[in-house]
Amino acid sequence: MRLRLSPGMVIDGFTLKEHLGTGGMAQIWSVEREDDPTPLVMKFPMLIDSDDPIPIVCFETEQMIMPRLSGPHVPRFIAAGPLDPQPYIVMERIPGPSLKARLSGVPLPWAEVVRIGAKVARALHDLHLQKVIHLDVKPSNVMFRETGEAVLVDFGFARHEQLPDLLAEEFREPFGTTPYMAPEQVLEDRADPRSDLFALGVMLYFFITGERPFGTPKGGQIRRRLWRDPVPPRARNPECPPWLQEIILRCLEVDPNDRYATAAQLALDLENPGQVALTERAERLERDSGMKTFRRWLKARKAQPLETPNIVRQLAQAPILLVAIDLTPGSEDLSEAQRVLLGRILSMEMEARVACVNVLRLSRIGVDVLEDEEGRSLHVQRLIQLRHWGAGLEIPKERITYSVLEATDPAAALVDYARHNNVDHIVIGARASSAFRRYLGSVSSRVVAEAPCSVTVVRTPRERRAEEE
Repeated sequence: MRLRLSPGMVIDGFTLKEHLGTGGMAQIWSVEREDDPTPLVMKFPMLIDSDDPIPIVCFETEQMIMPRLSGPHVPRFIAAGPLDPQPYIVMERIPGPSLKARLSGVPLPWAEVVRIGAKVARALHDLHLQKVIHLDVKPSNVMFRETGEAVLVDFGFARHEQLPDLLAEEFREPFGTTPYMAPEQVLEDRADPRSDLFALGVMLYFFITGERPFGTPKGGQIRRRLWRDPVPPRARNPECPPWLQEIILRCLEVDPNDRYATAAQLALDLENPGQVALTERAERLERDSGMKTFRRWLKARKAQPLETPNIVRQLAQAPILLVAIDLTPGSEDLSEAQRVLLGRILSMEMEARVACVNVLRLSRIGVDVLEDEEGRSLHVQRLIQLRHWGAGLEIPKERITYSVLEATDPAAALVDYARHNNVDHIVIGARASSAFRRYLGSVSSRVVAEAPCSVTVVRTPRERRAEEE
């Protein structure tokens, strides 16, 4: 059962003081710790909708990434809590509101827009140097220190080049805030830091014109940015200087290769407008012609998710092992046998990466029960069990991940996971056969038949005896 949060409650030495706000996937409280004068906040994931695993995965992503970040452009990480009994992240409190507070005053004077843009670009460059792409840059995720530096917050959608990308591994959909998402994010490519420059371009456009360049698309409408350019900023606000329009439209190019190469280069142009090389973008007052848009539309029809060279390079260094773990009562001996075998494999494959996976089976008809008798999310409980299972493995925590897949067909879900994530080897347990399983086909036998990689099937002595009988 999730804890009922209230002022005065103490969690792992942190005392809750004030509820500061609730977003789509988390709520924020101010907290304090004895003998620590640092202003702190504690972030809790929203786990009310137990049938939606995305808030859990986003929170796990943030828990992985934040301890690795440092510098003035991110909140200082303090502590994190496990899924059981209450997950949380504690970080320094950045005083003041986010940039979202400025939205009521748009359009802003162009000089202020430029100052904001340069500071955010500097923050993004520092983040990219730390091998992290934010992938959700928007006004509510930008704050400012009293010393003036921009601070990026909320890393639930972020990607660290050297850490597992849980969102890409578990889901087949774009992630981000739709008005700010780059075209390559629409195509599920999460490996390009220039995606953050596109989002910053959307922010600059919004602040200078008072309107979002692509509106607030829903569903399939988001793909329109693969071929439709926005109305030029100067057509909506003549006070926008040509050089600023040049910068904004360059950030909003469909092809990342046509944008700034780095956030540092973008900041340099914003801070040195006299050095901005003007092109036809600067004088544009109308959208591209119908023929040019049509050619982009034809190209977009064939657009597919792009290759992610950073991930490919990382994965080429070591095999990926998928361990499919059965957590139902009575499977303890089998899961222990899998752990022993995995330990042997890891002793030989020192750089291997392990994905511990369990499938929460859904019924094909009827309503699925996704909570236990005490109202706890079954998805969260399975995730906690997986973590307990993997706790004894001798492997760095950044090279092991835990995923609970929800599916009506466990075998198909495992095969799809293996194929999507370039798994090299699957380790799966097999129970003793029964007439029912022989008739329908067991999960393990289907995985062996359909997997795109090597598969090792583990049986316990008891299971083997049952087979012989």
